[in-house]
Order: sequence, then C-alpha cells, then structure tokens
Amino acid sequence: MESLIPHLISLASGAAGGNIAGMLMKNGFGIVGRSLTGIVGGWGIAQLVPMIPGVGGILGSLGGIGSGVALGGVGGLVATAILGKVMGGK
Repeated sequence: MESLIPHLISLASGAAGGNIAGMLMKNGFGIVGRSLTGIVGGWGIAQLVPMIPGVGGILGSLGGIGSGVALGGVGGLVATAILGKVMGGK
C-alpha cells in the first residue's frame, strides 16, 4: 500500500495539472480529455525524472508526497500543453 500512494498522488496531480493547462490554453478537450492527458503526462514524468542522475537528491528533500505532487502536476501541465499545440489549440 505504501508504494501505491505516491503513484496515486502523481496521477491525481497530473490530472489537476492537465486541467489547469487546458483551461489556460482554452483547448477543446473537455474535462475528461484534459484529465486523461494530464494523468498520462503526470505519471510519465513522475517515472522518468527520478532516473536522471543527480535529481534523486533534490526530490529526496521534497519527500515522497511532495515530489509526486510536483512531478505529477508539472508532467500533466506539460503533456496537455504539448498535445493542445499539436492538435491545433491556440
């Protein structure tokens, strides 16, 4: 259970980041589309960034929950922004 909580936090943060990016960009994805894009982006970034050498110490200072929120939110925001631009958003 302890290993599941950081993943759930990064998924929820990714959905929140995706919705924030979608509202700022005014893309036509809708809540479900923004949330799904944010979840995928948040989970992907939360899994990939800790593999970068030297980042582990920085994330370690945030703690498991803090790093999940930060990485998930940023990942969701970035993924939704990129997909919005690719799909022709303004």
